[in-house]
Amino acid sequence: MLINITKSFLLVVFTLFTVACSDNNTPELGKQYSVLPNDLSSLKLAPITEVFSLTCGHCRNMEASLPEIESLTNQKIGKVHVTFNQSAQVSAMLYYAAVMQLDKQPDHDLMAALFEVVQQQEGTMEQKQARIEEVFVSRGLISPYNFDNSHVSDMEQHLTFADEVSRKADINSVPSFIINGKYLLISEGHKDIPDLAATINYLLSKSES
Repeated sequence: MLINITKSFLLVVFTLFTVACSDNNTPELGKQYSVLPNDLSSLKLAPITEVFSLTCGHCRNMEASLPEIESLTNQKIGKVHVTFNQSAQVSAMLYYAAVMQLDKQPDHDLMAALFEVVQQQEGTMEQKQARIEEVFVSRGLISPYNFDNSHVSDMEQHLTFADEVSRKADINSVPSFIINGKYLLISEGHKDIPDLAATINYLLSKSES
């Protein structure tokens, strides 16, 4: 009797061990990622594109993790600023005011300054404007408050593109990550940054296959 119990116990342990060893670590559709409602490949986004807003506290926190994601994926992360409400549209103007003058994405130091100036609540409207102007002027950039018609026209093109991406990708919350113009990461489906990067690498290879 004891021998039979021992055999049964070992069988159960072996079965559990086998199941544990065969756990599927492959990211799952609907859990770690979703398919975009529209294929954005024609828009020539970066393979990894963060959709964000300067008004978003979670986006500000994510900014500090972007270098780690870039290191783990060996990819430079692109950015698109959402325009899905009035406050996002205003902050998008500040972001693209920097992009159009630099002819590239702002570095992490400038991004940190833009997040801070947008999310800082204290002060009068005049004081807030002065802080915004200081962010630009201190870096040799023209303040968006001093833009001429050509600047405004360039700005409109950037905002139109950002709106198209946000609308076609059906972005409802930020930060979000679009992968190869086809997939959207589900942030809450990941436990940490390395886990998120693993899904990104899976989707990058999936798109190439």
